[in-house]
Amino acid sequence: MLRRLTIRDFVIVDRLELEFRSGFGTLTGETGAGKSILLDALGLALGGRADAASVRHGCDKADIAAEFDVMPASPMRAWLSEQDIPLDEDTALLRRLVDAGGRSRGWINGVPVTLAQLREAGDWLADIHGQHAHHALLKTDTQRALLDAQANCVALAAEVAGLYREWQRVAQLRRAAEQDSASMVRQRELLEWQINELTELAFDADEWAEINAEQGRLAHASGLIGGAEDALASLDEGDGAVVAVLDRVSSRIDALVQLDPALGEARELLASAAIQADEALHALRRYRDRLELDPQRLAEIDRRISEVTDVARKHRVAPEELGELRRTWLGELEQLGARSDPARLAQQEALARSQYDEAARNLGKLRRPAAEALSRRVSEAMQTLAMSGGRFEVALEPVEGGAAHGLEDVAFLVAANPNQPLRPLAKVASGGELSRIGLAIQVMTSRDATTPTLIFDEVDVGIGGGVAEIVGKMLHRLGAERQVMCVTHLPQVAACADWQWSIAKVQRGGDVVSVVRSLDAEGRVEEIARMLGGVSITDTTRRHATEMLGMAVAPGV
Repeated sequence: MLRRLTIRDFVIVDRLELEFRSGFGTLTGETGAGKSILLDALGLALGGRADAASVRHGCDKADIAAEFDVMPASPMRAWLSEQDIPLDEDTALLRRLVDAGGRSRGWINGVPVTLAQLREAGDWLADIHGQHAHHALLKTDTQRALLDAQANCVALAAEVAGLYREWQRVAQLRRAAEQDSASMVRQRELLEWQINELTELAFDADEWAEINAEQGRLAHASGLIGGAEDALASLDEGDGAVVAVLDRVSSRIDALVQLDPALGEARELLASAAIQADEALHALRRYRDRLELDPQRLAEIDRRISEVTDVARKHRVAPEELGELRRTWLGELEQLGARSDPARLAQQEALARSQYDEAARNLGKLRRPAAEALSRRVSEAMQTLAMSGGRFEVALEPVEGGAAHGLEDVAFLVAANPNQPLRPLAKVASGGELSRIGLAIQVMTSRDATTPTLIFDEVDVGIGGGVAEIVGKMLHRLGAERQVMCVTHLPQVAACADWQWSIAKVQRGGDVVSVVRSLDAEGRVEEIARMLGGVSITDTTRRHATEMLGMAVAPGV
């Protein structure tokens, strides 16, 4: 459950640190005082959308932190472990920082996390029902998602959608193959001809490097042989040959060393030079002997290089890329072969359809009992919300051929009064009826949820009188099972709360800010009297408020 909410410089809130209690609590105050802003701040900590408007005017950043208890049986523990986030004293601390430019960062227990991780953690910890939740229930997608959540088949529904997309993809390929088989045959023939051309070329990247090096040697063989001969002559022929000169100088220095040992270093260097010159002489002889003029081999290599270069130029690639080009074409040919075989595609389509049908049937098996249970429970709740004789039904209507969401459409049907036919929820005429039915749906579905904290933001709009009192008692009972908070303008609902806060705007240092006051028994009387009587609070309204508080949790609803 939510234990603490700390808010810094968020919209019109400068500094707030709120300690929450268990049970059912209400947040009351004048319109515009900032009640919903508190829930917006909590929503931000839970991964909600952030922008520059979140930051209080004149401030650098908004900082929101929400501290939750994590019970031993909570699935949140396993999730934190999977994310390598430590659990400190059974507490999850979610923090969100938004700068004046609209950029934000998030942490869980001090560990930096992504926005998606904050949202996922928020799904385990709290469920916020906004002011427009009743209207969201008019959408078919919302109705189906709500039923699937009740049936614990959200993952299976996602799997069915994926199988449907795969079935449709293969079916489209099969239809294309049947409609355009002649074009595919031409494409395949072209690819086969191009692949055969490269296969016959037998291009090899290693061979290409070798023949280019050999071509360079053969093309310059004459010059290389001549150069090697000249070097050999300079090293080993005539009186001026380097080897002979080094031998004579070395011999002379050897004799002089006997007279002056200081010439020892020079003798060593000359000896080393003579050895290296002799080795160079032998290496040049081996190189000269290995070289030969081979015009025939050079012509063969030139033809091979020309052949490879012509094919590469034809396909507008470098010669080195011919091997990769052939592999690419082979892949395209394989894919084209699959797409151009209607019989094979028909088999794949049948398999994909079979897998979809099986998963979709299993999805329908889970939806049916959940639909019956939800229909019964919401219908029962309607009887207590001044809709005696009204009925609610979750209808599962078959979809011929199936769809991404399964083999049935989900529709919420309502008869607000006795002897009226069931009609789609979207066609309920009265806004008050829609509010009551929507609230009944939200409360009934929340009872089955594992989320420990439930928050209702003015979801009681459009109701009043005795119905408002019934709604308050309904939320009070729900608060016995988990932490429930409600932003409300209805004194009947506020009177049913276990605890109550009053939110107001005040002038502080030239700025308008929201302040929150925890109400004691006397403060609750004054606040509910204000909600009953408006600006002028009389003793009569105070007595009425006291009476409402005394009767709020009386049994019988």
